[in-house]
Amino acid sequence: MRKRISSNPLTQHIQDNSSIYSFIVVLFLMGVIFGAVVVNSLSYGQKEDLFYYLSQFFGQVADGKVATSEDLFRQSFFHNVKFLGLIWILGISIIGLPLILILLFMKGVVVGFTVGFLVNKMGWGGFLLSVVTVLPQNLLIIPVFIFITVLSVGFSLKLIRKIFIKQGMNFVFAPLFMRYAAAFIIAIGIISVSASIEAYLSPALMKSIVSTLKS
Repeated sequence: MRKRISSNPLTQHIQDNSSIYSFIVVLFLMGVIFGAVVVNSLSYGQKEDLFYYLSQFFGQVADGKVATSEDLFRQSFFHNVKFLGLIWILGISIIGLPLILILLFMKGVVVGFTVGFLVNKMGWGGFLLSVVTVLPQNLLIIPVFIFITVLSVGFSLKLIRKIFIKQGMNFVFAPLFMRYAAAFIIAIGIISVSASIEAYLSPALMKSIVSTLKS
């Protein structure tokens, strides 16, 4: 049984890149914590201005005056694919390695700030809203972002080692790149599932929570 588990490609990939995964996960969590801390550094006026616009949005949600599910799907899908694609391209560029780490950190900041602000201003109701609006799609998005970031960092480090340290330009690039591209295609498929959740499931859950909080 242990041999069967270790022979699984995904398990083998995680084992081979355990140090990179550890670093990336810690970096992302640092971004989440930083985003939550930033909420407390905002002035009272800034919090009130943000909460005013948020309240307006929640009012539109409760009244059903939001974008169609198809529009929400397109916005979510293309936004995440562009962000993920940038990380993927930076992995090929070699010199984009620091930017990959910055982008993942910023992703964590956005998640941490969103949840932190909702909880800070709305308490338990804000926590419930963050669960239905942030958690469902991010259960897929965050692992995919971490996976692609690890692949991008690993791909970039392999290029650096093979070009500048070991083999010069005399190495087979095509198989390495094909595996890298295949992983990105799989990630796009998962992003489409998360976009469907964000477009079709989250608004209904949000409307239910908002209506409950208003009543």
